[in-house]
Amino acid sequence: MEKIHTYIDLATEKIIHFTPKVIIAIIVFWLGYRLIKKLEKPIDLIFSKAGLTNTIRPFLISLVSFLLYVVLFFILAGILSINLSVFGSIIAASVFAIGMSLQGSLGNFASGLLVLSLKPYEADDYIQVDDKFGKVDKIDIFNTVVSTPGNKTLIIPNAKMTSEIITNYSKKSCILLDITVSIPYEESFPRVKQIIEDCLSDVPEILKEPKLEIGITKFESHSVTVSVWPYIHPKHYWPTTFKVHENIKRAFSENNVKVAYTEGFELGKIGN
Repeated sequence: MEKIHTYIDLATEKIIHFTPKVIIAIIVFWLGYRLIKKLEKPIDLIFSKAGLTNTIRPFLISLVSFLLYVVLFFILAGILSINLSVFGSIIAASVFAIGMSLQGSLGNFASGLLVLSLKPYEADDYIQVDDKFGKVDKIDIFNTVVSTPGNKTLIIPNAKMTSEIITNYSKKSCILLDITVSIPYEESFPRVKQIIEDCLSDVPEILKEPKLEIGITKFESHSVTVSVWPYIHPKHYWPTTFKVHENIKRAFSENNVKVAYTEGFELGKIGN
């Protein structure tokens, strides 16, 4: 019974000793968390006044926030009287284990630094990766956020952005739409070309320079492939693609242009 009372007294003493520290630590953590969140806007303003671009500011803000959380952790450890030196080996082993488990994240971090230094793309650029097209919203520590024309948000790991082929449409300020149409050999190509030029002349998104290009790019067994290449601004990619297809289909219908079908086998005349 004496041992039980001793243990109870010891536990009571520890609880009385640590309870204020735990309460203070919880309050400091809550205040510190709120403060770090509120500091993000002033930090962003400071970076903006320093002339940093929209590309690098989100990355640096995320990095500063991470460092502030590390400082908050050490403050909490001091309040709770945690002797970090005693747990040095444990912390080192934990850091090693976490590092092994986060190899992908560390690779994403390194790739983020590489993207910011080499600048293959920046914020507000229109890019394509893995057949995904969209505008770069921001470059974070571990990933790049891209918005597609369909209002979808793509969160792409930075490691992928440095290991895959990235097409940056904003570097040249205009992109080429590759539209293909199949017509039978009997149909007149000069007539079809004129019809396409006329129906696309009133599409304001198509740039005057470089000029629209229309030509035969392939001879199939029973049809001719005609490529239509208008140049547009990257932000008009999908709307203009739909509009071009719609205008060509309407023009073909109004001018009775014959369309090539793949079913069956038939010999026909060759037009001029």
